[in-house]
Amino acid sequence: MPAEIIIINTPFIFNASVNCYLVRTDDGYILIDTGRTAKRSTIEKELASAGCRPGNLRLIILTHGDFDHSGNAAYLGQKFGTQIAMHDDDSGMVEHGDMFWNRKKPNKLIRLISGLLFKLNKSDRCKTDVYLKDGDDLSEYGFNAKILSIPGHSKGSIGILTDDGNLFCGDLLANTGKPDLWSIMDDVPTAKASVSKLKGLEIDAVYPGHGKPFTMEKLKQTIGN
Repeated sequence: MPAEIIIINTPFIFNASVNCYLVRTDDGYILIDTGRTAKRSTIEKELASAGCRPGNLRLIILTHGDFDHSGNAAYLGQKFGTQIAMHDDDSGMVEHGDMFWNRKKPNKLIRLISGLLFKLNKSDRCKTDVYLKDGDDLSEYGFNAKILSIPGHSKGSIGILTDDGNLFCGDLLANTGKPDLWSIMDDVPTAKASVSKLKGLEIDAVYPGHGKPFTMEKLKQTIGN
């Protein structure tokens, strides 16, 4: 039977919210992204309410390394006794707490402000246990899905595409007004190439890092075929 997708939505900034996705499979749970540390208690309550407990969380997958998606990875990984998986090109972000690791460097003022507001404290930094790359099969974790490399927002941004056509796309795409590229991109041409890649795949529903899910057909109508 298709896996159940539970959306855990918490407030972010500028009237936007950030999504974590808890996927219930026949063998347990997969958590895709972990939210901000400031919303840890809310996320913990949502996990408990869904029946996710130590022993049945098979894997934590980070679509990329930004603090609003990786903030609780270290804590939840330890609490649930599970591994943290992500792409190697973003692993330094969670290891060093630097959101500009392996990204283009902004001007000093933006870097200073971002370093103060958007970072991981030392206690929330972690090592990556499982390095994911394009084409990796997740069936060994009881999850019928594969990894897609979709850089643009960051070099190590990944998507997770399930066998039944659901795509978890991290911050490549968003739906805060309409389905489109997320407003923050490290490399726009690369991001557009990633979107073109997705258009050639069998995708039904898209689950973004910010905003409500949408269909791939709706995205094609918004940004062209």
